[in-house]
Amino acid sequence: MKFVTWNVNGLRACITKGFNDYFNSTDADFFSIQESKMQEGQADIDIEGYKRFMSSAEKKGYSGTIIYTKHEPLSVTYGINGLYNDEGRVITLEYDKFYLVNAYVPNSKEELKRLDYRMIYEDNLRQYLVELDKKKPVIYCGDLNVAHERIDLKNPDSNTRNPGFTDEERTKMTELLNAGFTDTYRSLYPTKIEYSWWSYRFNARANNAGWRIDYFIVSNRIKEMINDVVIRGDIYGSDHCPVEMTIEI
Repeated sequence: MKFVTWNVNGLRACITKGFNDYFNSTDADFFSIQESKMQEGQADIDIEGYKRFMSSAEKKGYSGTIIYTKHEPLSVTYGINGLYNDEGRVITLEYDKFYLVNAYVPNSKEELKRLDYRMIYEDNLRQYLVELDKKKPVIYCGDLNVAHERIDLKNPDSNTRNPGFTDEERTKMTELLNAGFTDTYRSLYPTKIEYSWWSYRFNARANNAGWRIDYFIVSNRIKEMINDVVIRGDIYGSDHCPVEMTIEI
């Protein structure tokens, strides 16, 4: 099966920048979107051959997640135990052999104004994934808004207390992995340097001064089923690029 995750930074804008061409070419079984920035009915975003599940923020033009899938789920859950639906942060699809969780993790914001909120979110999310994992394996993907290790961003020293590279955020990622999960890309490519997000400032993408903050995280017991994880830095249309995973599940 093929899975894709992509923070599109506004789906309606991304559609004008080649989204459909990429979507059609990738022929994914599951296509998870973050930061859709739209409510139901704002645009015709149905795609033939796919079911669409969408969670929108109450605030217009903000946050939001979508999953397109070729496969009918057994169940669909929005949020984490009823939380975070006000910002459209999480969608979970249940299947016979796994859960797919698509998440747009809150950014800690300038001056770390939302770091405390983020820490509570991380604890709730980890507990949620652990509970799912007790039932069947989990595939967790999305914009997780953290560069876990120094190798995961271009300039670690100058970003030490910046959102996405604080000790607190990195520790929460470590805690998640220690709870029985695997960072699929880093598992396959321990020393490879690639990024999935670049600032719009300072010609960051042209200079490849980026961060790897978009992930596929899976339950440890299915990590050997992974065929490959590819960061598609050649795909434009957003300040993030897509990440693709193929897995025998």
